[in-house]
Amino acid sequence: MSLIRSKKRVADHGEVFTPDWMVEAMLDLVAGEAERIDARFLEPACGSGNFLVPVLQRKLAAVELKFARSDFDKRQYALLGLMCTYGIELLEDNIAECKANLLDVLMSYLSLSPEDDLTLAAAHVLSANLVHGDALTMQTTKGAPISFAEWGYIGKGKFQRRDFRLDVLTGASAFNAEGSLFAGLGTAELFKPTKTYPPMAIHELATQGKPVAEVDV
Repeated sequence: MSLIRSKKRVADHGEVFTPDWMVEAMLDLVAGEAERIDARFLEPACGSGNFLVPVLQRKLAAVELKFARSDFDKRQYALLGLMCTYGIELLEDNIAECKANLLDVLMSYLSLSPEDDLTLAAAHVLSANLVHGDALTMQTTKGAPISFAEWGYIGKGKFQRRDFRLDVLTGASAFNAEGSLFAGLGTAELFKPTKTYPPMAIHELATQGKPVAEVDV
């Protein structure tokens, strides 16, 4: 792919894409994490996904190694790998392309149709994980604080979601630094979700991912 889309976008937004070979070399430096299904990755300027796509591909390769013999587990953990990829992007066309690229990787790996519950669930997950906003201000383009969903697989086809504000998470990280006055508080005092959801299965997540007109009543 071209490293720039236009000189104007470079001038206005500093938009320059990282070449594929460099992305792979950087991910090789953290291969242990990049190849762990439940390791969380946040790209604060995700563009169209040139970091997040290969991260997801590595996670899915790990899914294949561990769960190739079980279609049920393969679907659950492939979705978990997607759930653990996050991005922030200032340009609206980039965030839409990033979502489409990540969804295409998952659909291709599992041979999903657009109507499959897992496809719809993944689209819902990506609507929460990919934020149209500014990582420097930690706000969405509408001026609201950026929040992210923490997803976890709790077994038997059920996923748990908790939402956290990004500014609180980064502040908590600073408090927990060695030598900090607040280091003794521990994560229990600092990492408090803004919202906790009941456990949901793929078909329940899929319902949330459907357009309003398509939701069964």
